[in-house]
Amino acid sequence: MSRIGNRILAIPSGVEVTVDGNKVTTKGPKGTLEFNFKNENVNVKVEDGKVVTTRNNDLKVSKQLHGTTNSIIKNMLIGVSEGFKRELEINGVGYRFQVQGNKVIISAGYSHSVELVIPEGIKVEMPDKSTTELTISGYDKQLVSEFAANIRKVRQPEPYKGKGIKYKDEHIRRKEGKKAA
Repeated sequence: MSRIGNRILAIPSGVEVTVDGNKVTTKGPKGTLEFNFKNENVNVKVEDGKVVTTRNNDLKVSKQLHGTTNSIIKNMLIGVSEGFKRELEINGVGYRFQVQGNKVIISAGYSHSVELVIPEGIKVEMPDKSTTELTISGYDKQLVSEFAANIRKVRQPEPYKGKGIKYKDEHIRRKEGKKAA
């Protein structure tokens, strides 16, 4: 029995949810998101300001997609009403972020700067004009998290000195260096 799939989702105020066959559309103050679920054994209904997901049978695929569908719809509801945010920070001598137009320029110890184009629907800011911190926000959780992961991938944190790009709430397990004989 899927506990996540059986979860009843309350629709926040100002958000409109429509179900058309296998297509769920959410509209809210932040934007509009659509989701096509492929399995015909998972059903989505909107009743009395709540979204309910059910499944027709107990096949393994239906059980797997039941909880996944419910989680994706929950993230859509949160995204169009509140939005999502990921915070990154960079540690290292000479390491820094720059935002220029629709590009993020990262200096991370390479012989060249790395430029990443900001996708449509994402807002990138540098809080307090700090060159070591970056805030990525948007209404699509998958897009925000993927862009943050791509930035982190430029220079992942290393365990000896902690240099690299990491999430603000991430803890890097440190290793002890070589000992002198």
